[in-house]
Amino acid sequence: MGDPGRPLALRRTNRNPPVLDELHTLSLADWIGYIAAALTTSSFVPQALLTLRTRDVSGISLGMYAAFTLGVALWLVYGLVLRAWPIVVANTLTVALAATILVTKIVVERTARRQGR
Repeated sequence: MGDPGRPLALRRTNRNPPVLDELHTLSLADWIGYIAAALTTSSFVPQALLTLRTRDVSGISLGMYAAFTLGVALWLVYGLVLRAWPIVVANTLTVALAATILVTKIVVERTARRQGR
């Protein structure tokens, strides 16, 4: 199965994600990756929901959030190139949440400027 000299998460197989080892169980590296992905991505959900509900973006730096969203998008591309599915899953969800907050920030501030606030 794939290149036995490479870490399991980086081995190429004929199967689609997640990459399974010879015993059809996730490797320790995959478990760690998926747990890390679940924790970091789920930590974003309350902020995204609060921002969407209140539309209060006053405490969000546009430059920082734009850089953050671009960074997460690049992590997603990196995960796709490596076929590292924990990285892909986490960053797909996180980039969607971050982009939602970023777009909300832009729209709210643009609307406020037009209304002269």
